[in-house]
Amino acid sequence: MEIDLLLDSLEENMMKTEEALKTSFNALRTGKASPALVENITVDYYGAPTRIRDMANITTPEARLLVIQPWDASAVSKIEKALIASDLGITPVSDGKTLKLPIPALSQDRRQALSKQAKAETEDAKVALRNIRRDGNETAKKAEKNGELTEDELKKMLDDIQKLTDRYIGILEKMLAEKDKDLMTV
Repeated sequence: MEIDLLLDSLEENMMKTEEALKTSFNALRTGKASPALVENITVDYYGAPTRIRDMANITTPEARLLVIQPWDASAVSKIEKALIASDLGITPVSDGKTLKLPIPALSQDRRQALSKQAKAETEDAKVALRNIRRDGNETAKKAEKNGELTEDELKKMLDDIQKLTDRYIGILEKMLAEKDKDLMTV
């Protein structure tokens, strides 16, 4: 890897970590219906694991209701089984053609558990950022040993890597604060 592109590469990896946390947060239930709650649940569809979003329309006609309408009516029972087997804790109501998922209001205990889960996922993302920083620092130090960087350039590079890491950790903490507020709002 060229040392000139090191910061760009690190930032790209940090952006991926941020996106992964956003996706994870979208799947956390907040008492409001969101297609993100179910779209990545996999269904055994003709022997192949298929995500619900790839085999059905998922809509939210009301704030506390999800409607899943498979393109193939024979898939309704398979999707229903997958939803029951998932850790959503919501029992779907089937009419043979569509599935309706009434989203119950969250209890205070469930809100706190989800908040704790969001904090744990954020901490995992921070660890990923620190690992990216460590890899970047090692690459910069190797470049200095190989004569690609001077000692002063190495010091500046390590400082830039740390600033980038701090910026992304701040972004993750802001995301957590917003999600926590969303979860704890009754």
